[in-house]
Amino acid sequence: MFARELLIMTRELVHICRDRDLTISTAESCTGGLIAACITSVPGSSKVFDSGFCTYSNNAKIQTLGISNSVILNHGAVSKEVAIAMCENAIKKSNVDLTVAVTGIAGPGGGTKKKPVGTVEIASAHAEKKTISRKFLFKGSREEIRLLTVKEAIIMLLNQLK
Repeated sequence: MFARELLIMTRELVHICRDRDLTISTAESCTGGLIAACITSVPGSSKVFDSGFCTYSNNAKIQTLGISNSVILNHGAVSKEVAIAMCENAIKKSNVDLTVAVTGIAGPGGGTKKKPVGTVEIASAHAEKKTISRKFLFKGSREEIRLLTVKEAIIMLLNQLK
């Protein structure tokens, strides 16, 4: 289902987390659970993967993760602020060591001049480190944008472990 390169990185993530006794949770919007699916495709992931929050709508972000409606209204659902709130709230709600959150516009519609199709915000929180985030502008089809988002989310999780 996932590219070989992505699976190699994901196996590395799972093995590092297993060796360090760390647990992971995901909070996903535009990927609709693909990051969780990628992680759980690795044998042995049940030792490290705790939960995945699929919060596609704004209401789900508010109700499931406890994101403040004002954060969404002031910054938009696709924003650094929302991505950070998603991963920080996911780490609290699931009581894990490591989270990643993604929110974006996978297309083909929904983009604007300010936030075109392919705009994705990814954030990662670690219980013992500062939350990190990064904005991406991916090119490609809806599927390509979603898979590129999964890849960058796995890379961000790995970077949190360095």
